Amino acid sequence: MLKATGIYKNYGPLQVLKGVDIEITKGEIVSIAGSSGAGKSTLLHILGTLDKADKGTMLIDNVNVNQLKGKKLAAFRNHHIGFVFQFHHLLPEFSALENICIPGWIAGKKNKEVENRAKELLELLNLKDRGEHKPGELSGGEQQRVAVARALINNPSIVMADEPTGNLDSANAKELHNLFIDLRNRFQQTFLIVTHNEELAQLSDRLLHMKDGKIIS
Repeated sequence: MLKATGIYKNYGPLQVLKGVDIEITKGEIVSIAGSSGAGKSTLLHILGTLDKADKGTMLIDNVNVNQLKGKKLAAFRNHHIGFVFQFHHLLPEFSALENICIPGWIAGKKNKEVENRAKELLELLNLKDRGEHKPGELSGGEQQRVAVARALINNPSIVMADEPTGNLDSANAKELHNLFIDLRNRFQQTFLIVTHNEELAQLSDRLLHMKDGKIIS
């Protein structure tokens, strides 16, 4: 599903990533842990094509991402990668349903098709009665589940999550952990998760540790 080799990234004189290799198969939940400054989020952003490596190669779904640029790269990202962040980044002026639909609309899919898919996800994520509510009317856990639904709207090859439970209390964090596992079991959804949450990390199929810009185990 994803294979990256020799990923390097510098910010000025600071070398953040020092030759990272990572491979993820379909239906796997892989977590990356490590102290602050280890390079976890930088790696996730590069693997998610939100940032560009200085050196290295990357394949997602057997597509050489290094060869994509501009609109082609943006379209590939929209279709193949879903994102969940610590802060959900929902648009406050839109309803939960509309927030979920946005990546589908950007992809140029038919409105009815996108809305039907969004309603299916709302029901799947126990948000059936919350579709018309705006983010400010939802709890933190509900907002994060809406963000997960938004990540899934285009049936992505992989969902990348950056500290997805970092802004949640322990009950909502556990619910989100179980949701990821359920989505993997039911749909063979692939996840790559950067987390400080030991419980979430331990529930993953594989736990990778980063230190000083390298994967050490």
